[in-house]
Amino acid sequence: MTTLKEKNKQHIFTLTTELDPPKSASPKVTEEQVVKVAPYVDAVNIADCPMAKMRMSPIALSSIIQSRYQVESIFHLTCRDRNIIGLQAELLGAYALGVHNILTLTGDPPSIGDHPHAKGVFEVDSTGLIEIARTLNSGEDMMGHKLGEPTDFYIGTTANPGADDLDKEIRRLEGKKKAGAQFIQTQPIYDIKQAEDFLAAAKDLTLPILFGIVPLKSFKMATYLNNNVPGIFIPDKVMKAMEKGGRETGIAISRELVKALKEIHAAGAHLMPVNDVDAVGEIAGEEI
Repeated sequence: MTTLKEKNKQHIFTLTTELDPPKSASPKVTEEQVVKVAPYVDAVNIADCPMAKMRMSPIALSSIIQSRYQVESIFHLTCRDRNIIGLQAELLGAYALGVHNILTLTGDPPSIGDHPHAKGVFEVDSTGLIEIARTLNSGEDMMGHKLGEPTDFYIGTTANPGADDLDKEIRRLEGKKKAGAQFIQTQPIYDIKQAEDFLAAAKDLTLPILFGIVPLKSFKMATYLNNNVPGIFIPDKVMKAMEKGGRETGIAISRELVKALKEIHAAGAHLMPVNDVDAVGEIAGEEI
């Protein structure tokens, strides 16, 4: 099986999608979602207690998905819950389980989640976590001690094409690449020109960029994202289309964005269906 890393290296357009782990000791719910999306994607992202809400371990779930369904996984890892000893231990365990793609995140503060009195760690941020993964790849721990066997993680990071200060965002990514980042998955876009501008600004990074897409379900959802989520810009033509249409219109818009990303030679698209996993097949079906 050609890995996500190899596909990115070969400039093969890739599709990924994001699923939340269950608040359960059973992976059944997520497994059912994986069965639905597997025919259409190159890899599945598994979130790490998103919005600081306690969920199943993304490493354990990623291992289950890969072994049972032969679908490559990208596990999220945050700096919220672990110090540098714990982060290294998690990474070594993940690699031993065959889970080799990581998306590095600082993480949401516990105060916004379902255990608001829990203590956040944040000994390092996402750039520090990238450096930890790169160091393990080199065969050493963070104290310079040799590992019995090195890891070989494909290290991902995030970016925001809609950042108010794009130059600052690119400088931040330059620091992340220096720390060891190897690919990028972005926040949602709804304007292909925004993606083109970001690709132009980031061209010297020479990192594969998978642009995020959140399928719109309604005009209400579009209005909320446009007005309340920093970095998200929804063009007037999209807003007008969503005002007249609904979920089907949102699916069509997402499908056109995926096609346009292919045409501008982006590395891929990252579909974030917000629990509407059927949308993945509806968007990507024509792309396979």
